[in-house]
Amino acid sequence: MTRIATLWAALAAALDRLAPDALPLLARLVFAGVLAGYFWASAVTKLGDGIFSPAVGAYAQIFPRMLEVAGYDPAALGVFSRVVVVAGTWAEFVLPALIVLGLATRVAALGMIGFIAVQSITDIFGHLAEPETVGIWFDRVPDAMILDQRAFWVLTLLILLLQGAGRLSLDRVLQGLIRPITKAS
Repeated sequence: MTRIATLWAALAAALDRLAPDALPLLARLVFAGVLAGYFWASAVTKLGDGIFSPAVGAYAQIFPRMLEVAGYDPAALGVFSRVVVVAGTWAEFVLPALIVLGLATRVAALGMIGFIAVQSITDIFGHLAEPETVGIWFDRVPDAMILDQRAFWVLTLLILLLQGAGRLSLDRVLQGLIRPITKAS
């Protein structure tokens, strides 16, 4: 029994040493493989005639009830709605790209967590998602699209927020460039 405990302790120690390098890299790879394409495809559906001219569908996705009340005329929603839609569309392009590259990763992860929270609230209350789509935690049914699935998305992003991008990232390259400059000062 002592030998098993010793082996287990050695394995645990090796995993503890590996985790700070492996977890951020794996979180970024999972994000790239599972979520980056999802967010980029979503952003493309919001583009209208130009980079600052969102499609009507963008307003329908972000402000569904307000757009309906406005007779599906985005101009009737005002400047605030337009700024939110343009910023949200570009956030779907920029934040995932930053995470994949490992550049400004903590800020990008925090932005994506906020984005997912707003997306979830909009889906639940703006689009009036069905209860089985929303889901309920601790209900033994793990496949609801909003609360269940997005909890895993946020967990992946929390790893990046708390630990940064890891060794294989542009953040680390920039950090290495900045250190010599600050030491010379």
